[in-house]
Amino acid sequence: MKVFLISETANMKTFNNELISKLSAMPTPYYFYNMEVLKANLASIKKEADKYNYHIHYALKANSNLKILKTVKESGLGADCVSGQEVLTAIENGFAPHNIMFAGVGKSDSEIITGLEHGIACFNCESLQEIEVINELAFKRNKTAYIALRINPNVSAKTHHYITTGLEENKFGINEWELDSVIDKLRTLNNIKLIGLHFHIGSQITDLSVFGNLCNRVNNFQRYFKQKGIQIQHLNVGGGLGVDYHHPDEQAITNFEAYFEIFKRFLEHDPNQSVHFEIGRALVAQCGSLISKVLYIKNGIKTNFAILDAGMTELIRPALYQSYHKIENLTKMDCAKSVKYDVVGPICESSDCFGKAVDLPETLRGDLFAIRTAGAYGEVMSSSYNLRQRFPAVYSDELI
Repeated sequence: MKVFLISETANMKTFNNELISKLSAMPTPYYFYNMEVLKANLASIKKEADKYNYHIHYALKANSNLKILKTVKESGLGADCVSGQEVLTAIENGFAPHNIMFAGVGKSDSEIITGLEHGIACFNCESLQEIEVINELAFKRNKTAYIALRINPNVSAKTHHYITTGLEENKFGINEWELDSVIDKLRTLNNIKLIGLHFHIGSQITDLSVFGNLCNRVNNFQRYFKQKGIQIQHLNVGGGLGVDYHHPDEQAITNFEAYFEIFKRFLEHDPNQSVHFEIGRALVAQCGSLISKVLYIKNGIKTNFAILDAGMTELIRPALYQSYHKIENLTKMDCAKSVKYDVVGPICESSDCFGKAVDLPETLRGDLFAIRTAGAYGEVMSSSYNLRQRFPAVYSDELI
């Protein structure tokens, strides 16, 4: 069952002639954020989550642009962090510490201390050794650390193997066979309080049946802890909801209604338990586009190249995951003639390619391109490799 079900508000066309004219006048490359799309997704997730009193934590790893964070915070969401610096950034941008979850398989001592000193809501712990370290650091500061056990449910996310996190061969989480020894140890740690269970099985999941399978596994673990006489205050079922990279305008708003209905149907939880989600990509992906200009056209016998001034330094996903992003020639939106191009960047790496044999209008030097659905894992993963200059982002609500 795919998540891409069109709703009445899903279609939000980003680019028109007036906007393209404004964008063309700016130095490229840069990220353009359609703030109306972002706000519509935030309004949608709040509306649907509030039906079931679900708690949403925005995953900063998807996009930590400060204006994006400010907008997310103003919508009332909490924060999901995977580093100490993300914790600090969330707090500096107004997220309340009691609404911050800190995950990550390799938290350093200094990062743990950051969480302890700021009194964050919960550490999502991924190994017994990590729990022991947190207890030791909390003891030295006369604090109690509130933790959730991140359990590896051994559920396939049916997604790219690089972004699958819930199988036994992945590095994440505590395996089922370790739980007895973890619980025995927890009874001896005086500066640790177990309050939750945490699960995360992967990213860019578009088959909703995967989340149904996750719910079944969570239910089994719930019964296990009840048999042990352990009361669990909250369930964190992670995130991973995917977006439609092929139809960014038609699917601008994620179908959160269908997503949450799966958990309402299949997740068994007590009335006094809170249910938490970590949503990143599904909120911010469609609001962002990487804007670039064509530097050169190289026409070959077998391959034509459109060489852009943006490269893998600005958007690494195609090189890292062989991921698809829709590519548009904004200058030639009304041109009917089609030519196949390998759309590449200027970086000195053969993997610096955004798409191969892409059908585009006949393209010339100076044409303006948009690489769509780049609001998640785009700007946040950019680098200065080749000593590349970084450009400020552009926002739809700041254009005059």
